[in-house]
Amino acid sequence: MNVSDAREHLPQALDAARTEAVFLERYGRPAGVLVSPERYEQLMAALEDADDVAVFDAAMAEEGPNIPWEQVKADLGWT
Repeated sequence: MNVSDAREHLPQALDAARTEAVFLERYGRPAGVLVSPERYEQLMAALEDADDVAVFDAAMAEEGPNIPWEQVKADLGWT
């Protein structure tokens, strides 16, 4: 949908975005995407999960000694 059509038919564009992504174009090129708030939250949660996995992978790849879980709990006063 081009941006001008979206502007003229915003209620319909928002209705369509409830069930599918609505891609907006300006001069034939991608300009934006309308998605429902629920889908946006799903996408943000997935992005956060992917970031967490990347951080975990980087931490696991670090060189150095491993600290046993029991020692970590003791150091934190959890035992």
